[in-house]
Amino acid sequence: MLKKLLVLAALLTPVVAFGADKSKDDEPVEHLTDEEIYEQLKKLALVFETARDNFVEEADEKKMLEAAMNGMLQALDPHSSYLSADDFKEFNDKSLGEFGGLGIQITSDRGAVRVISPIDDTPADKAGIKAGDYITHIDDEPVFDLTLNQATKKMKGRPGTKVKLTVISEGQEPRTITLKRAIIKVESVKYEEKKMADADEDTDEKIGYVRISDFGATTTKELTKALEKLEDKDVIGYVLDVRNNPGGYLTAAIDVADAFLDAGEIVSTRGKRPTDIERNFATPGDLANGKPVVVLINHGSASASEIVAGALQDNGRALVMGSQSFGKGSVQQQKPLGDGTAIHITIARYYTPSGRSIQNEGITPDIEVLQSKIEVLERKESLYSEASFKNSLKNEEAEKKDKDKSDDADRELTDEEKDALDYQLQRAMDMVRAMAKLQERAKIVPMTPDDDVADVADDDAAKENDKDSSEE
Repeated sequence: MLKKLLVLAALLTPVVAFGADKSKDDEPVEHLTDEEIYEQLKKLALVFETARDNFVEEADEKKMLEAAMNGMLQALDPHSSYLSADDFKEFNDKSLGEFGGLGIQITSDRGAVRVISPIDDTPADKAGIKAGDYITHIDDEPVFDLTLNQATKKMKGRPGTKVKLTVISEGQEPRTITLKRAIIKVESVKYEEKKMADADEDTDEKIGYVRISDFGATTTKELTKALEKLEDKDVIGYVLDVRNNPGGYLTAAIDVADAFLDAGEIVSTRGKRPTDIERNFATPGDLANGKPVVVLINHGSASASEIVAGALQDNGRALVMGSQSFGKGSVQQQKPLGDGTAIHITIARYYTPSGRSIQNEGITPDIEVLQSKIEVLERKESLYSEASFKNSLKNEEAEKKDKDKSDDADRELTDEEKDALDYQLQRAMDMVRAMAKLQERAKIVPMTPDDDVADVADDDAAKENDKDSSEE
């Protein structure tokens, strides 16, 4: 038994070392000799056998070993983990755009579960869970002793069943939310042409709105279709909304950035060794035809979202607006172990075209626009009027209007009304409109100083000719 354990651990060791990072405190790593590694592996096997033989109940050997492997990987960084056969299958199903659960992207943070972001139109999103929230309990059980995979499993289940989460938002008291599990069908890309909230009804200015909720296997195809349809609508520019987008496939992020670029570097990934550098460049063909682009980001924009925002920002192709992004600048890869299981391992950091690392920093928007709401400073009615007098006669028509207003307040907002309340979106569309006007003005070529000199010279020559003609 001991010999088998040593072989298993030895097989795992090279794979783990490939993704190993420096310690959190940037202290130099003290490497063990082969003999020291062997002694530590013997100790691991001894701990396993001792625990199995002496634990008060029947020990689950598979559970113990999987926990040991998972702990080994999570000691590297929050994004590395062991995937059981079920976990690996679920990961692949999710990447194909459909999976069961609550629709929430999470990470491990100081023993708690932190929300990277909810996915659009899912139970988590509809329940009001936000990026940056912490989940402390699942069905009244604390999450502090759970691995990330275990916490994820507890939140998943048969569609239609319920799960109770205790959630803490910044500056608020803990709240308990009961959510109903569902089949999560992720449409990566949603699009439509929009008008400003205060635009005239007869205005022809239409802005292409493209919302990417995550970067999956179908994102590139969906985005290409969206841009083709919006170009047919003759939009004046684009808002690319990646707020609360937790990321996904690196290849999908590269393709999305490439869709808006004709040339230039998109991203570089740098691994453990100096030679482990890969650069990705844009190919000719801007599907937005050079029209203005504003990228909207916020604290929930992570990983692949940051690659896209950084690429378009560094290449001068788009303005980035919103708030500081999440700051996940590392690349993970699945490495199958040959028996249906795999490890999810951090293999590289990524850098924007200008050489910026996003890790722990995020993308800084060109123009910071925090989500806000408009406050009316002037009252519609005066405090002092006929209506302010005691026992003044009522206006029957006004009472009817008040009732109608009350009924309107109870109804669900339309999409247009929701857009009008989205302050960041309105400012982004404002910027697209301004950039489009600047582009139009640039097409009118102004007279240069050289043209002025040439015109004056022509006028002088004409006058000399007239003078000579009159003298003759």
